[in-house]
Amino acid sequence: MDWSGALVQGEYMLRILLAALCGLALGIERKNRLKEAGMRTHLIVALGSALIMVVSKYGFFDLVGYSHLSVDASRVAAQIVSGIGFLGAGMIFMRNQSITGLTTAAGIWATAGIGMAMGAGLYAVGGFCTLLVLLTQLLLRREYRWLHLPGRGVMTIKLHRGGDMNDVLPLFERRSIEIQNLDMTRKKGGAVKLELLLKYPAGAYLPDVVRDMEAMEQVEAVEV
Repeated sequence: MDWSGALVQGEYMLRILLAALCGLALGIERKNRLKEAGMRTHLIVALGSALIMVVSKYGFFDLVGYSHLSVDASRVAAQIVSGIGFLGAGMIFMRNQSITGLTTAAGIWATAGIGMAMGAGLYAVGGFCTLLVLLTQLLLRREYRWLHLPGRGVMTIKLHRGGDMNDVLPLFERRSIEIQNLDMTRKKGGAVKLELLLKYPAGAYLPDVVRDMEAMEQVEAVEV
């Protein structure tokens, strides 16, 4: 291999390294949120996507010019999308009648796209998308008063010994929050655990609901 070939190979490796760093940054945020896919998963997805993109674009140059061969640089890269679909589907599951893992699966899909962009040499696009995904994950996970849209969620309420669920349910009625499912478990010692599937109306600000619930004497803890 001559020096020019080594420089070209070095650029390809730089693309893969940058893709891995972008995946690592996204994975750190997911790991801090205790999600199913963490640093290693995001790093490997981004790295692998960049590698496949590099191979797809430049791995078949020695075949160009043969009249009996048809080279399509997009065919190998296109398989990344379908492959990531299978990986993301494994992270989506039902828990307490609520779907979880959708955001993590979407993040894996976006990480693959970022890896593809880096592998194609679109450094600015890949870096911009990495920053945009990070800001989305960090900022929109919070509850904002201006973003109080209708939605559903699971709430777990632990009551002290002797507590009665009829003492806390009126709070939901006052806020027009619909209880779609309720499971009650009585623990040893008389404590009660309630798992509720709630439908929130527009205007229901979840932190206010949790704060009012925690202020009740019968309530030991609230989880959402």
